[in-house]
Amino acid sequence: MKITYFGHSAFRIDTDHSSILIDPFLSDNPHFKGDVADATEDVTHIALTHGHFDHVGDTVEIAKRTGAKVVATFELAQWISKKGVETIEPMNTGGTARFEDFSITLTQAFHSSGHVEEDGRVTYLGQPNGLVFHFDDGPTVYHMGDTDIFGDMALIEELHHPKIAMVPVGDRLTMGAAVAAIACRRYFDFETIIPIHWGTLPILDKDPKTFVEAMEGESSKVMTPKICEPFEV
Repeated sequence: MKITYFGHSAFRIDTDHSSILIDPFLSDNPHFKGDVADATEDVTHIALTHGHFDHVGDTVEIAKRTGAKVVATFELAQWISKKGVETIEPMNTGGTARFEDFSITLTQAFHSSGHVEEDGRVTYLGQPNGLVFHFDDGPTVYHMGDTDIFGDMALIEELHHPKIAMVPVGDRLTMGAAVAAIACRRYFDFETIIPIHWGTLPILDKDPKTFVEAMEGESSKVMTPKICEPFEV
């Protein structure tokens, strides 16, 4: 299984049978310097944590071009459908959807979700979520989405035992580095932690250094992959 980090909260996971995009904020992502079409070639699924612009990103264009199934909470999936995407897979918190060689479970996340329309109205797009991926031939991956710490993270560990985590650390819009470190230490037994949601917006922490420092004693678990360079797990 290969994982590619595109910066912010965006990833691509490639298995033998599937290619999954997570929160494909690419075109306006200052960390992403590649070509969107090349980076998203042959994708089969797009999984979204919530409806903010920096997570939905290029979803509509990619789904129309590739035919990828868009997996998202019900309201967000319906909104995507109204944009002309026919291949939606609506879900809701606690539910699991099974695909060829993996499944996705939506967990809770403490955040918000909506889209600012051209006239300034905000369209509500359902509850935000985290994403747990169980693979037939690979470790379980937990993308926390945008969230604060919450006590029921303990249940996510008990139910799913994720080994690879994508954890927001940039503060202001999510939990910051110190709180994210507490969440990782207190509730989980991760083998690899990828800090995300930093450095792409002016109000976010510029780098994950503070998180790495806060993980003192377990910093060996923290991985900061190079943008657009796949790594094997």
